[in-house]
Amino acid sequence: MHFDGILGLGFQDISVGQVTPVWYNMIEQGYMSQKIFSLWLNQNPDSNIGGEIVFGGIDWRHFRGDHTYVPLSQKGYWQIDVGDILLENNSTGLCQGGCAAIIDSGTSLIAGPTSVVTQINHAIGAEGYVSYECKNIIHNYGDLIWEFITSGLRPEIICVDIGLCSRNGSHRMKYYDDIETVVDDENMGDSQRTRESPLCTLCDMIVFWIQVQLKQRNTRERILNYIDELCEKLPNPVGQSFINCDNIPTMPRITFKIGNKSFPLSPKQYILRVEEGCSSVCYGGFVGIDVPPPQGPLWVLGDIFLGAYHTVFDYGNLRVGFAEAA
Repeated sequence: MHFDGILGLGFQDISVGQVTPVWYNMIEQGYMSQKIFSLWLNQNPDSNIGGEIVFGGIDWRHFRGDHTYVPLSQKGYWQIDVGDILLENNSTGLCQGGCAAIIDSGTSLIAGPTSVVTQINHAIGAEGYVSYECKNIIHNYGDLIWEFITSGLRPEIICVDIGLCSRNGSHRMKYYDDIETVVDDENMGDSQRTRESPLCTLCDMIVFWIQVQLKQRNTRERILNYIDELCEKLPNPVGQSFINCDNIPTMPRITFKIGNKSFPLSPKQYILRVEEGCSSVCYGGFVGIDVPPPQGPLWVLGDIFLGAYHTVFDYGNLRVGFAEAA
């Protein structure tokens, strides 16, 4: 789809030069009966209508049921807290205690922590970047990492103790072109944070994956084989991963827990299908982004998610609402 630019509808807190956003001017000039705007993205590829944004109201034709509203966790972007992310009914582990999420219609895909996106890619058969370094860590340090975890050593110091991370506990940050503008400001505030080597990031992910699998009571051999498979499904550093279109009917649902409610995505909703001549090419809708605490772990819920759920941005009450799109 061709477009001329992006209209920023975030808060003035993050506007360049503190310029007053268009949305603020609409309110101040008395055009809005309600301090809300709502978004519907049309998922029908044969339609000439791409979607609809309503300033000051909601179009009841474009959703089913009631909206689930969650408060903003931070002003600037439209940022909320999300809970666990499930592959069918299985936890991916990282966000059980909560993660940040930015609702961003200017991002095409869904971006999230590489440790979770890799599990998703493995489950849906995404073919991305095969990490030699990841497999090398398993080969050289897998047994030692296993011993450290099962002996009760604190997970955050394991990769320091085996020499792949420095002792300041910092983590390398990795971005992708299509979400870089969203997260730039999230990370600029901590100028003292050093950037670790990719080996540190990979080691930390391996420790995390083993922890998740141990909770599922899998055997040592099965866990290490699974981790080796995950290494092959690391997200493509330049963005999307290829999917076998024939496998879409057998792929799992992916569910986001938001506001104590489940928001599932079906394979047809999170896979991008592009017709090229007489054939189809399918892409996974997830890319990796690693933002360290306190800003992260961070998700960016882009058009893949917003296409499935009609969204209300409630400026007056500082909250966001989601309902099934119609």
